[in-house]
Amino acid sequence: MPPGTVRSKLSPRRYVGGLHTLALALALTYAPAPLEQLKVRVHRTLPHDTEAFTQGLLWWNGKLYESVGQRGKSELRRLNPETGAVEKRAAIPVFFFAEGLALAGERLVMLTWQAERAFVFQRDSFAKLGTLSYSGEGWGLCHVGGRFVMSDGSSKLTFRHSTTFGVVGEVMAMLEDAPLAGLNELECVGDAVYANVWQHDFIVRIDLASGRVTQRIDAAGLLDAAAARQADVLNGIAYAPQSDRFYITGKRWPTLFEVTFEAAFDVE
Repeated sequence: MPPGTVRSKLSPRRYVGGLHTLALALALTYAPAPLEQLKVRVHRTLPHDTEAFTQGLLWWNGKLYESVGQRGKSELRRLNPETGAVEKRAAIPVFFFAEGLALAGERLVMLTWQAERAFVFQRDSFAKLGTLSYSGEGWGLCHVGGRFVMSDGSSKLTFRHSTTFGVVGEVMAMLEDAPLAGLNELECVGDAVYANVWQHDFIVRIDLASGRVTQRIDAAGLLDAAAARQADVLNGIAYAPQSDRFYITGKRWPTLFEVTFEAAFDVE
C-alpha cells in the first residue's frame, strides 16, 4: 500500500448500506410532519349583522373589531360579541373598498382592496391617525412579532415593517408541495397564520417560517340551507387567547361561531 493510503475497514457493500441507512435516518429526521386534517367544533353561536360584508376580524379585550367592505359601505366596527351589536363605527370614504384589519399596539390598520392605501385608526377612539401606502392589492392583514403579515389574493404572504409598512420579507404558502392561491383574511397566532381561502369552506394554518400549510380545517356546513342561500363566502377569523377559542363568520352571515379546531375523530 503506498504511503498515506488509508483503506476502509468496511466492505463496499457494507459501506453503501451504511450510507443508505444514514440518508434514510436524515430524511426521517427532517421530513415535515403530515398535513393535519381538522374540523370545526362549535361551542356557541352568536348573532352577526347580515349587512356586514366581512373583510377583517380580530379580538381584543373582550370585543370584536370588524372591517366591513364594499365601496360606499365600508367601515370599521367594534362589536359586542355576545349580542352582535355595533358599539362603535367609523366610515371609510366612498371611493375605498375596505379589506383586512390588524391591531398593532394601539393602532388599528385597515387595508383597502385596489387603492394601495391602508388607513390607521386609534384603537379606542377610532380617530384617524393617517395612512400607509403599498403596491398591489390588499386582502388580509394581521400583526405578530413586531411585523405585519399581508395577503393579496395569491399564495404569497408579505411581511411588512410595523411602522413604515415597507416590505421586509415574504413566504409562499405551500399545500402538499403546491402553491395555495386565494389567501384572504388572516389571523396571526404565535408562529403561524390562519387564513381563509377565497371561495372555499376551509381554513388553513400556515407556518410563517417555511410557508408550509400544517393544518387544513374543514368549516363546511356551518350555515343551514336557508341561511347559506342569502350569505356570501366564509371570511373572518379572530382568536381570543384568554379562552383559546376562535370566532369565525362570513360575508353577510347571520351568525358568528365560537369554535375550536379539533381532530376529525374527536368531533361528535
